[in-house]
Amino acid sequence: MPVVTLITPPSIFLLDERVFINLGILKIAGALEREGIAVDHLDLSGTENYLEALEGYIAAAESSIFGITSTTPQLPTVVKIVERIRLVRPDVKIVLGGPHVTLTASAVKLEKRAGRVSRAHDAMARLHALADVLVSGDGELAIFEALGDASPSLIDGDDPKGGLFLSHATYEATAPPARHLVDMSTYRYEIDGHPSTSLIAQLGCPFECGFCGGRNSKSLRLIRTRSTASIVAEVRMMHETYGYTGFMFYDDELNVNKNMVGLMNALADLQDEVGCDFRFRGFVKAELFTPEQAAAMYRAGFRWLLSGFESGSPRILENINKKATLEQNTRAVEIAKAAGLKVKALMSVGHPGESPETTRDTQEWLLKVRPDEFDCTVITAYPGTPYYDEALPDPSNPGTWIYTYARTGDRLYAVDVDFLVVADYYKGDPNGGYQAFVYTDHLRSEELVAQRNWIEQSVRAALDLPYPQARPALRYEHSTGQGAAGSLPGFILRRTAPDGSAAAP
Repeated sequence: MPVVTLITPPSIFLLDERVFINLGILKIAGALEREGIAVDHLDLSGTENYLEALEGYIAAAESSIFGITSTTPQLPTVVKIVERIRLVRPDVKIVLGGPHVTLTASAVKLEKRAGRVSRAHDAMARLHALADVLVSGDGELAIFEALGDASPSLIDGDDPKGGLFLSHATYEATAPPARHLVDMSTYRYEIDGHPSTSLIAQLGCPFECGFCGGRNSKSLRLIRTRSTASIVAEVRMMHETYGYTGFMFYDDELNVNKNMVGLMNALADLQDEVGCDFRFRGFVKAELFTPEQAAAMYRAGFRWLLSGFESGSPRILENINKKATLEQNTRAVEIAKAAGLKVKALMSVGHPGESPETTRDTQEWLLKVRPDEFDCTVITAYPGTPYYDEALPDPSNPGTWIYTYARTGDRLYAVDVDFLVVADYYKGDPNGGYQAFVYTDHLRSEELVAQRNWIEQSVRAALDLPYPQARPALRYEHSTGQGAAGSLPGFILRRTAPDGSAAAP
């Protein structure tokens, strides 16, 4: 059996990289371990000199296969990681999966159905040049095809009819994330003072927001759920093994689960059983949110909710196909507050038709509903989003693409981005430092950034909300294998032996 090295790349665009572990790559690790395959995991999150840490490992690595996960903003660092692996170990197979591959592959499928070869095909060609094997969609079963000597260059785990797509039953049966391959103590997050970590209880989001990645990807659209017993067992394990009393659910929308109230009741029962109060945080869909759900969530220990309200403009909510009205968004905040739940409002600017008037609507709505926290970003047209997949080239401006929302005719212009090189579009310092690669008929790119900054600064000042604070990256030290001042490094290596026992790094 080969030794497989799995790599979590840095996310240098984030203010703090060591908040939540990457659960996707650890699910793959769990699947491999269950079949007796030895796994090394290199967690390069928050490591300033990550290439030094990588090179120190790969020169002596036993692995013949390196698997890397990547979101779109992580791609520039992934390119550097692959280049360094190729330089030191040109003999190994490199497998690349994760959200960006999945989104790009789904965009290619859409182009094929439309009978055209365009930028999604070009983006996929660049990915094929980067890695030996690409994995799209669910990876828990697909990874085993990638290990074979005759593995295809693209393995499709995003096709419900292809045999690699997780059903409700297979999702339930998959191994849990191999959290023992990560130094959990170096990830720090709290919910109301409770040391916290993350989990995912269900897969997929059925809604069709124009800006959202994966709207044409089955693995990101179709809901797959686990049983309440399975979810509760994972929470119990994290409490008993690691001592956590806080848990962040990273499900796209908790309340698309028709048994959500039952899950909340079971979580409350678990706390009675272990004799400990927990705190939870998670996402809800505004128009589906009810007082019954809010009461059950508070009883279970939820104190924070997040919701993608996106805009305070009815016109923009229509243009992004949000399905929730401004009135429903307002009502969701009111329901949460009445139940004692704090709300983080997730907002964005740069949608089709965005104008000074619509951004003012967003600012005024935030001041009206007074969320306990908020986040405001500038939109990027990612592969796998309708803004990208359904855009057409601007004949008068090569390199620019136009998405038009059919019902209103409002347009969004997006400048082509080489995602293998550029990540400046993704967030930034919330007090400034964003860069936009989109514009509308009413606001240029730099004006969108200025409007975003004005919303951020004016609302935080009016509601007396602090800015999120960055935490500096750690440095891997060759001499000690530790970070600066004797702290644990961002570079973490854990080995699981074929018999399932933990071996020394």
